[in-house]
Amino acid sequence: MMKFVSVGVLVALFSLPTFAQEIQDHDGMLMNHGDGHLMDMAGGMVMGNNPDTLPGGCDKIAETKEITIHAGHKYAEKFPGRMFAFDTQELQFEPCTKLTIHFVNDDSVRHQWMMHGLPKYLYPKGMFHLEVSGPAKISGTLILPPGDKTYLVHCDIAQHMEKGMKAQLKVGKGDGDLPSIPNVTANVIADDYKITLPELLEKAHAEADLPEPVAAVVESVKNTTLLAKEDESAFSGVSIIGLLLGVFAASMLARKFKGMTTTQIVSYLFDLLNSIIESTVKKFAAKK
Repeated sequence: MMKFVSVGVLVALFSLPTFAQEIQDHDGMLMNHGDGHLMDMAGGMVMGNNPDTLPGGCDKIAETKEITIHAGHKYAEKFPGRMFAFDTQELQFEPCTKLTIHFVNDDSVRHQWMMHGLPKYLYPKGMFHLEVSGPAKISGTLILPPGDKTYLVHCDIAQHMEKGMKAQLKVGKGDGDLPSIPNVTANVIADDYKITLPELLEKAHAEADLPEPVAAVVESVKNTTLLAKEDESAFSGVSIIGLLLGVFAASMLARKFKGMTTTQIVSYLFDLLNSIIESTVKKFAAKK
């Protein structure tokens, strides 16, 4: 018995490195494609890398700085309603600073550290861009322009910025604060955790200008929710499923019926109902 236990312990010990999450360093794997564009085959990319050329208005490098920025889901936990974030939301440096950024992605998805608004004659598309499929690290260098300006930094992967992955970098004194920077400035659209589902549906209905059949579905869902609120016992699991299906159907129908007249919508619904009936009849006939 002890022999089997010993073997099991040894197997577990040798297996530990397999489960450990290691940060892959992409810096030694990058190939130079010209114009400050570096990339590898493993999902690492640097755009606008510039360790040498001074921007116009900079007589010399004012100072040399090196920072590490982490990105990941765990950094958004302190921001209610957010899914992703950088570990630092605000940075500030002197004009003409040579800045090296080590970007560490702590998640298992792709993240970016993208800075906009740089001079296009020096940085293609006015952008400095670090990107890596994590968990991994990648580094790049840029020389900040002269003058006081605030630059947007964000992740451009779909919905990552909207879900919290954004920051601001001030050169000199900056020229103001950007909106909706987590823990720095207020959101343009304030989060409201008190609004009820019927109120949310009514607001969406008013703003969307839905066609009549779709509006009827939304109204039906709203009434179902109100009735459930009056009688909690009626709000069963089946009601919840029906509610979710109704909201989903309303969204799908809104896109489907966009631009159609009421007559066209009714005609489409009758054709769809007729197809469903025919299909059902055929299935029953086939079973007999």
